[in-house]
Amino acid sequence: MAGPSARMLALLSLLQVHRDWPGDELAGRLGVSPRTVRRDVDRLRGLGYRVEALRGPAGGYRLEAGSDLPPLLFDDDQAVAIALALAVAPASGADVAESAARALATVRQVMPARLRSRVDAVRAVTATSRTTTDPDVLVAVSEAVHLGELFRFGYGEDETPRRVEPYAVVARAGRWYLLDWDLDRQDWRTHRIDRITPRMRTRVPVTPRPIPGGDAAAFVSARFKGSAVDDVWPCTGSVATTADDARRIAPYLPEDAVVEELDGDRTRVTLGSWSWDGLAGVVAGLAVPIRVERPDALRRAVRDLSTRLATAAD
Repeated sequence: MAGPSARMLALLSLLQVHRDWPGDELAGRLGVSPRTVRRDVDRLRGLGYRVEALRGPAGGYRLEAGSDLPPLLFDDDQAVAIALALAVAPASGADVAESAARALATVRQVMPARLRSRVDAVRAVTATSRTTTDPDVLVAVSEAVHLGELFRFGYGEDETPRRVEPYAVVARAGRWYLLDWDLDRQDWRTHRIDRITPRMRTRVPVTPRPIPGGDAAAFVSARFKGSAVDDVWPCTGSVATTADDARRIAPYLPEDAVVEELDGDRTRVTLGSWSWDGLAGVVAGLAVPIRVERPDALRRAVRDLSTRLATAAD
């Protein structure tokens, strides 16, 4: 038989599943008597967990959201920090999406309502952030998105309030962004949240308008690539190199590069950039012998770049 501490953890794990547990079934799962289950439930209550006793022929138990976090575990700020970290964990690149989702559900289940509302307001869409962002500002922006309210804020050193309809919080390339419809500019905009200074809450509801393409993360990514809507580079071209050289540079290629094996010992690498000059720079940075395949615009940009580099060297 497991010791009391291990048994209580197992009991808590079962209770955190969203369902009612008959007392006899819990006892069978834990391999103890119903009386032992009752004692363990009392111990959990003593730690601050609200375990409700269910009435009926067999009786049972249900774990409710606590009025307070269990003592000696986490304070409010720590609990919110843990929940936010779990929320963005699936976008970290590690294969932890399912585990993080279950862990977040576990933490949220025992949170008091005042903390659950803060955590529920945050809906990060993509990758983690490396930029230092005030969590209170992130929560304020996320609440405006969650509640669908007109949002006013200063931006950077400009204290003139901006008025936007907030639609999504997006984490991309190490920074947090607000995707919104700017009422003064009458256009979709992205604003870095670390530059935002929220003004007083407006409580003015906004009528949702469709995000172009329907995907907030893809739309923000497209804007950073210089594309209007579609998440593709405006300028795309291909170069050919040997298979050995292609393998050598593979770890350094952009994530969206396409590598194709051709006949013989040749490999095609297709890359994109915001301009042909920019793409010529990317191609030059491959640092292996290459031959431009297509298009002619890339050939011209590479020739112009080689001329500028030769002049700079002279």
